[in-house]
Amino acid sequence: MLIFLCRHNAIDFWYNVSMKTLKFKLYQHKRNRYLKRSINAAGLIYNRCIALHKRYYRMWGKHLNCSKLQAHIAKLRKRNPFWQSVGSQAVQDICQRIEKAYQLFFKHNKKGVRPPGFKKVRKYKSFTLKQAGYKFLDGNRVKIGQRTYQFCPAREIEGAVKTLTIKRTPLGELFMVVVVDNCPETQNKITTSNIAGFDFGLKTFLTCSDGTKIESPLFFKQSLNIVKKASRYHSKKLKGSANRERARKNLVRRHEDISNRRRDWFWKLAHKLTDKFDILCFETLNLKGMQRLWGRKISDLAFGEFLQILALVAKKKNKLVVFIDRWYPSSKTCSNCGHILESLDLSVREWRCPTCQSINGRDENAAKNIQAVGASTVELGDVSRAVPAIAV
Repeated sequence: MLIFLCRHNAIDFWYNVSMKTLKFKLYQHKRNRYLKRSINAAGLIYNRCIALHKRYYRMWGKHLNCSKLQAHIAKLRKRNPFWQSVGSQAVQDICQRIEKAYQLFFKHNKKGVRPPGFKKVRKYKSFTLKQAGYKFLDGNRVKIGQRTYQFCPAREIEGAVKTLTIKRTPLGELFMVVVVDNCPETQNKITTSNIAGFDFGLKTFLTCSDGTKIESPLFFKQSLNIVKKASRYHSKKLKGSANRERARKNLVRRHEDISNRRRDWFWKLAHKLTDKFDILCFETLNLKGMQRLWGRKISDLAFGEFLQILALVAKKKNKLVVFIDRWYPSSKTCSNCGHILESLDLSVREWRCPTCQSINGRDENAAKNIQAVGASTVELGDVSRAVPAIAV
């Protein structure tokens, strides 16, 4: 979500732009096996840390301190040559991530958050280096440990490098994720001549307040037969065989192709919307509840992923994304007179206002109300006639 501050009686906004994440693919080479071994070693260290946490709590009834865990793992690492393939910075990062996971568990355990658990080493994904353990050389080369690797220079690395993460995909490909300290906080004045509200839907991906409708390609639904065929082919192979591994990679490629096409469409749509509007207003979604109701359809639409991409594009272009309260009755409120219906069934796509007799399309009406509430939020309008719903 975008971080912004609004100064009263003016239309100036300041964005907090501090960190930037860049992703590069490492070229395929036989020396990449050393990085894969390091990821496996990181998975073993992670599981040992989880086991130590559980044992310490069982014996003393207390949470194991992060500094004590790091000191103990450092001693074990000196005795185990395989663990030494992972840099000390990466080991510290593993302990810190486990500590953060336990803090979230203790804070939100009543909301169904589970403590961190064991992971399969072959499915462990990455390790992170912070201050040391890597060095960027001339061209597209990076030195990790004692070996040099080449990466695809998709873009220039500008700013001070904060962390470097080596990530392994289910296909076995390696990517380098670099977090750089981007530009410091800058003051950017944006023009607010165009503002629009958007309503997400199951039949129509987005409905704009100006009447524009954007249909979703539903990439997973388009490729469902191909995925089913690849899944059946994988399930029939003998476990542990080379044919099953080959079938697994084929299935992963199908899912990655769907994900890549969907993300490409999201990026293009985000650029199109931010070029047209300066302020974009959306309703906060209960994605988990929608997932329970409609399942695979919500996963295929991927509303949350689109909002993340839109936030990144809007931040880059100095545009504003506004989220209104999820409990605001945007569909039940008449955008002409402000009358609020007591109830509105989900199957009703159009309804006539009993006060002004105007015919309101469900999605178009909701988009207009979201635009009005968003404009009021940034002090560009007034929706005092609308009464919000009572939050539960």
